[in-house]
Amino acid sequence: MTTAAKETKVLTGDSMTWDLMPNHIELYHREIVSAEEADALGIRMSSILWEKIGVGGQVLPHYHDVVEVIHITVGQVKLLLPNGEWKPYQAGDTFQVPAGVLHSVANAGDTPSEQISIFVPVDPNAPGNAFFNTTLVEDVYSAKK
Repeated sequence: MTTAAKETKVLTGDSMTWDLMPNHIELYHREIVSAEEADALGIRMSSILWEKIGVGGQVLPHYHDVVEVIHITVGQVKLLLPNGEWKPYQAGDTFQVPAGVLHSVANAGDTPSEQISIFVPVDPNAPGNAFFNTTLVEDVYSAKK
């Protein structure tokens, strides 16, 4: 896979529309990174979504063939655990859901909740992960100037 993207792409919240997700209750999303965009960046990613669950809304119980990392950014939710129990969580909490595990997230508050959902393909032959390297450059672009 070759990386085609060579410039930083900026998506402003104002330019993104909330699309209703079918087959769920009061679930809306904005796609932050599509599979096609991930390919252009040279990364293994199915999708990254910014999701909003309306009051009384729910991502209905489901499972999929990818890992999902869900970070709650706004509001209160409840998570359906594999044993059938619902447990409350709030903004700042993160769920790491393995592929094939039944799960659901429901709004548990009186205002919409929001979350970032990251969908990562599972590859049993993938090489081991490593922490990324950062190279500092001379500060000619400082915001303090």
